[in-house]
Amino acid sequence: MDLLPRSPGEFGSARYWERFFRQRGQRPFEWYGAFPELCPVLRKYVRPRDKVLVVGCGNSELSEQMYDVGMCEDIVNIDINDTVIHQMQERSRSKRPKMSYLLMDVLQMDFPAAHFQVVLDKGTLDAILTDEEEATLDKVHKMFGEISRVLQVGGRYLCVSLAQAHVLKKAVEYFFQEGWVVRVHQVAGSGDKQQFVLPVFIYVMTKFRKITGSAPQILEICPEEQDKPMRVESVERLVAAVKDRQHYALLCSQLSKTPCGEQVSLDLCDKESGRPRYTLHVVDSASVKPSRDNCFAIFIIPQGRETEWLFGTEEGRRQLATNAGFGRLVTVALHREQHYEGMASIQSELSGKVMELAPPSLPARQQVPFLSVGGDIGVRTVQHRDTSPLSGEYVVEDVKGDGACYFRRLIFLRNRNVVQSEARLLAPAPLPGQKKRRKDKKKPSPAELLGAIDKSYLCCEHHKAMIAGLCLLGGPDPLPAPAQYDAIMFDVDSKDITVGMSCPPPAFVEKHFLQKVKTILKPEGVFVLNLVCRDAWLKESVLAALREVFPVLYVRRIEGEVNEILFCQLSPECQRDPTELGARAQVLEGALRQPGRHWDSSYVLADMLQAVKIL
Repeated sequence: MDLLPRSPGEFGSARYWERFFRQRGQRPFEWYGAFPELCPVLRKYVRPRDKVLVVGCGNSELSEQMYDVGMCEDIVNIDINDTVIHQMQERSRSKRPKMSYLLMDVLQMDFPAAHFQVVLDKGTLDAILTDEEEATLDKVHKMFGEISRVLQVGGRYLCVSLAQAHVLKKAVEYFFQEGWVVRVHQVAGSGDKQQFVLPVFIYVMTKFRKITGSAPQILEICPEEQDKPMRVESVERLVAAVKDRQHYALLCSQLSKTPCGEQVSLDLCDKESGRPRYTLHVVDSASVKPSRDNCFAIFIIPQGRETEWLFGTEEGRRQLATNAGFGRLVTVALHREQHYEGMASIQSELSGKVMELAPPSLPARQQVPFLSVGGDIGVRTVQHRDTSPLSGEYVVEDVKGDGACYFRRLIFLRNRNVVQSEARLLAPAPLPGQKKRRKDKKKPSPAELLGAIDKSYLCCEHHKAMIAGLCLLGGPDPLPAPAQYDAIMFDVDSKDITVGMSCPPPAFVEKHFLQKVKTILKPEGVFVLNLVCRDAWLKESVLAALREVFPVLYVRRIEGEVNEILFCQLSPECQRDPTELGARAQVLEGALRQPGRHWDSSYVLADMLQAVKIL
């Protein structure tokens, strides 16, 4: 028989509940979780000698179980439905003599003021506050007023709820404005996600005398995995924190039933600071047929390597999952602001949470492997951190890359997964006469092993192409001008994400600015520009401006990237055929290999012969 209401408004109707309990009979119905899930939180706020009022009790076993386990015995239960009150009176009359059931409306109670230490509400507020119509809000204000009246100072209103945004906001705002201490607990689930997908919360409102002035008010949230509450600064932030946990529960429910077509991303935050500690991506591989042993794995990305293509892009993570041979792979990136003890500590910290993201095909009690590269969590040493008025907060850090290589990187934290600049570090050479370290000496840390910059290393393909543009330089200028340059290079990113060109900023390719570049370039010099533009119309306008100023224009496209390197020269006499370019490349390569120079320029010839002339 269908007992669900035809509309949400029926939850507040006495006629609906009369029909519900007559059809349901004496079988208990637990709307929001059973006693074992609620008990750990209730024990914190209900003492054995408390006088407890349960509003809208229905035929829930909650009061009976609290009584039977010795949590408290002086419990008064009220409900607006005469049928259920008679049922519950008969059920407890002989077994629980100190507990009573009364027919009463929570909007107009007969109890004297300050009569109870605890008011317990399991779903009643949710049933009344079904919308935000004026009549509904009037009922809710009457309910809150009555609860406040019958509670003693220091008493607690415990409200078990699904915490819909409008319900939570109304309850928290009301009691917060009255000067009460407000704390929201997330109830730990039993593991059975079938009855309720959304998590259950308990609002704990502790009554204090209202004090005028600037007395501090307290708002807190206590997630299911920790006892220590987290302070939040506003009602809006508290509602947002609850919403985050509801979204996570919905996500876990969805992932436990079906494979995800698109990659899912989420942050797990630090318990103390509330800042992101781990960033997780859930990747399902369509090319892997899951079996008992390869349906699920966790991959820990070493510190500093989260920016690499394999770990930092959707396509890279998809390839990683396929190569690893698992149907579902969860990649875990570590945040630079956080401290990690080691791989074992991370596994222990994550094991409970990542299992909530397991696929439906995971067998019961199946051991899930943790994977990584090199068996450790990598190395990340912050060398400098500051804020730029143009680029915002940035960090310079040393990280361990693939194998035994170490790199120094500049990263703008507005886009923390993009390496702005990178240099490879050399291990310091031993000083003349320096003895080898004795075996019994303490092993040096990775930071102690890092030395000078390796000037032979270029990290990006477009940097190599830009350097190769030096092959276009002409011979010595017969009339050298001190204010002019042989080569000018632009590799500047734009901070305006609304423009379809991320490099350079539009002002750098406006005609009047290019004219200024022209005035400081030698007649046979070369102007090299890194162009990253996804807007076809904007790109054509940039090329048109360049053509007006520089008659000779070449482009070198970087395979697999949006970058295009433009080589601009002033005179048609500067045009080179492939044979001459090859000869110039060899001369340049030889010059860069002279003693005292540390540069691997073997890519120069190949790159320049692939340059495509536009004009």
